[in-house]
Amino acid sequence: MSATPGAGSPDGEGPAPLRTQARPFIVHWLVDAAVVFLATIIVALFLGVPWWAVLIVAFVLGSFGARLTYRADVRAMAERRHP
Repeated sequence: MSATPGAGSPDGEGPAPLRTQARPFIVHWLVDAAVVFLATIIVALFLGVPWWAVLIVAFVLGSFGARLTYRADVRAMAERRHP
């Protein structure tokens, strides 16, 4: 085992290459919806909002956020391919 993190794999091939393709839009949507849900659930439940309503709102707001994060991921991967 190497003493330096990321110095290489045990078989001596070196670290795995970085990804150059953006993650699918569905991944961005699910992650953004989960962030919205977790950020609002405690306050919403305290105010008496049903959890399923918070979940629906989280998926809707997550779809808007996913557009932004997907575009940012596409731009970042394009810069990684062509520095």
